[in-house]
Amino acid sequence: MKFVSFFVDGKTRIAPEPSAPLDHHPPPASFYNLPDFDPPPLNEDFAFNPTLQAELAGKLLLLDELSPSLEEIQQHYNNGYIQYNKGIDDEQGNWKCNRCGNCEPHMFASFSCYRCKEPQCVYCRNCIMMGRVNQCTPLVSWIGPGLNWKNRNSALLVWDGMLSPAQEKATKKLVGKIGVRDELLIWAVCGAGKTEVLFQGIEKALKDGQRVCIATPRTDVVLELIPRLRKVFPGVTLSGLYGGSKDKMDGAQLILSTTHQLFRFRKAFDLIIVDEVDAFPFSYDKTLAHAVQQAKREEALIVYLSATPDRKMKKRGEHGELSSVKIPKRYHGFPLPVPRFLWCGHWKKRLKKNKLPQNVMSWISHQMERNRQGFLFVPSVRTLEQIVPILKEVNPLIEGVHAEDPDRKEKVMRFRNGETPILVTTTILERGVTVPFTDVAVLGAEEEIFSESALVQIAGRAGRSKDDPAGEVLFFHYGKTTAMVQAKRHIEQMNREAGL
Repeated sequence: MKFVSFFVDGKTRIAPEPSAPLDHHPPPASFYNLPDFDPPPLNEDFAFNPTLQAELAGKLLLLDELSPSLEEIQQHYNNGYIQYNKGIDDEQGNWKCNRCGNCEPHMFASFSCYRCKEPQCVYCRNCIMMGRVNQCTPLVSWIGPGLNWKNRNSALLVWDGMLSPAQEKATKKLVGKIGVRDELLIWAVCGAGKTEVLFQGIEKALKDGQRVCIATPRTDVVLELIPRLRKVFPGVTLSGLYGGSKDKMDGAQLILSTTHQLFRFRKAFDLIIVDEVDAFPFSYDKTLAHAVQQAKREEALIVYLSATPDRKMKKRGEHGELSSVKIPKRYHGFPLPVPRFLWCGHWKKRLKKNKLPQNVMSWISHQMERNRQGFLFVPSVRTLEQIVPILKEVNPLIEGVHAEDPDRKEKVMRFRNGETPILVTTTILERGVTVPFTDVAVLGAEEEIFSESALVQIAGRAGRSKDDPAGEVLFFHYGKTTAMVQAKRHIEQMNREAGL
């Protein structure tokens, strides 16, 4: 689609070509080539569409993502309620995506565009999975009256659980920071009960009319948190956002989302909680950190949650540049399960013969005999696809799951429900998924993908229930690595700090 620029009272205004005045003079052009313009002044007598307000407030969206007609959207622009923004900008000869912040030249490409008819229309490849942002594509934002959540009674917390002393300390620190422009690191071991630590802080923010977002790297974590948060905040509008989600609770006060979904938000949140800040992809993709900064309001509080913060974050805490609080003990008071190292020989060679190491098969049989579920983590999808058929001969209910598995949600749910005895998985389930009475094994723990933080997180899947606090963690390997040793030391150190 092309746009048209024209003058109203000496001011430059724009409109999509189908909605442009008939007497416009400049020819239609790509949005990127339009002259600079300001939005029209706000017409307070205009009856704006509350649906459009809910869809767009605090966001930066493509026209295709909005439900009202193009004509209605243009009416809101004419009356000063929305703004059109460039999707792709040129900064000193370098392209920049104004949605995701991408500035890497190799992450841009061009094509012959049927909308603007330009032979070389540049687009961003970094965030294309969320809809393509082209040079000719405006990003639409809401500049009318903001959303209002002032019904304090609807934000009441419905939870009668008890916090441990360490949880209570972290909770008080968080509550004291609500409404303050700051950053806070909550360094908590796997199974410390981080979600429960957040409840009172979230309640205070919601009662103060603030908008809250919990962002996490993994879809599985969003799916696990949605029912838990709906249960404890039944009176609050809540939306769960992730790739492929059907949730359209636009204008919700409490948002649970994957970190990529933050690309769509602008100056939206007074409190942003970034879960597992050390995890892929957040720790590897600087545009996701940019997304957090873009999604927060000016006076917002950002809370980082992690069991394994990176060196940079630890250093900021040590130097007083980042407020922090540590929870070294699990909520049930028992120690973290310490992994055992078991040499399994050249497992890849055996796998080529459709066989697994004998001690791995013995562990599988042992789990079956004891009627205990187990995670078996493997280093790659290819390895998973080789192993699952072998194990299905032992028990046809054994399943495998990875990030691109179309049945991923259903398989994880079957495991949660106790229908699947062993779930073979890649590192996609190293975080956030909690299933009681579950043991953990890693095959190929020496592989590079199993970093210290990954192994600490994997070990943290075991022993999370107060009814089964011990759990078992086994690292099957073909040679110990530094990461394996450091992960074990990390867990032992946390147990010492907890006095266990």
